[in-house]
Amino acid sequence: MAVPDGRRGGDDEDGAALFEEDGVDLADEEDIDHFEIPLHLRPLVSAAEAGDLNALRLALDNFDGNIDEPVEDGDTVLHLTCLYGHLTCVQFLLERGANLEAKDEDGGIPLHDACAGGYTEIAQLLINFASDSERVKRMLETVDMEGDTPLHHAARGEYGDIIRLLLAYGASTTSTNVYGKTPTELADPGTEARRILEEATGDVLSH
Repeated sequence: MAVPDGRRGGDDEDGAALFEEDGVDLADEEDIDHFEIPLHLRPLVSAAEAGDLNALRLALDNFDGNIDEPVEDGDTVLHLTCLYGHLTCVQFLLERGANLEAKDEDGGIPLHDACAGGYTEIAQLLINFASDSERVKRMLETVDMEGDTPLHHAARGEYGDIIRLLLAYGASTTSTNVYGKTPTELADPGTEARRILEEATGDVLSH
């Protein structure tokens, strides 16, 4: 999972312009953040990180590869837009056929990134696009290399709204990661997130 340099926010309408009128303006080769990214992938990465929908559309139209091709740290463009919290870009990519279950180099799917960042609307959108309950279940049960489900990530960030959302679709509060931790144990005691998870766990155990 790539790390968004501590940024957390919605679509950035002031993202740097990536394109000139007569074609794609490739990212500066001296840009340290993107230096190791192949030239043909830089417009996609820059547009995805900036949340520039027009630039993303143009970059994808000029891209000869697969929309699910890893572009940075094993992340697809959909992973990046989820990671940076760009809702309109996520919707655009889903409408263009991006794979909800593509895995990054850590085994995480886009829903992991949305939950880690606390982006409730994006998490809801991803679930909506899953189209059937079996696929939703599979996404909720997907674990990354540390055994974390999307609910583990939401719990770690103490994002109550996302926790409620995932629980409403059947996310398990009792699954453990490679360190033996359940989502409940990742939320600090006394927090709303911990309370929500404890109540849900109690309901599960009482049945």
